[in-house]
Amino acid sequence: MPAAVHAEAASSKDTDWKQILGLYELLRVMAPGPMRTLNRVVALAMVQGPQAGLRELDTAQAQPGLAGHHRVDAVRAHLLEVAGEPDAARRAYLLAARRTLSIPEQRYLEARAAQLTPREPE
Repeated sequence: MPAAVHAEAASSKDTDWKQILGLYELLRVMAPGPMRTLNRVVALAMVQGPQAGLRELDTAQAQPGLAGHHRVDAVRAHLLEVAGEPDAARRAYLLAARRTLSIPEQRYLEARAAQLTPREPE
């Protein structure tokens, strides 16, 4: 259901995040699951801002299936980056990279972290 709303938009900016959040609210009742919970957190952050998403993520990460999952750390990293906290975001990206067994995901997450590495003053 939410994927269809994503497909309608030309970009993330054009996505109807309120509608997606509403759909994830329905899925939370009808067909709950850890990744749906995580996707709902992302939709909430897109509607209410990264701080709201981070607060919700703090609660969600205790659920079975999400506790210690690398995707929780990756979402946290992204939300921290959007919130303007590059040091905390970098640490979360690196934690996510250490927790995944997927080499391509590790590389991607490490690259995201490297983009946030402070540069030496010239």
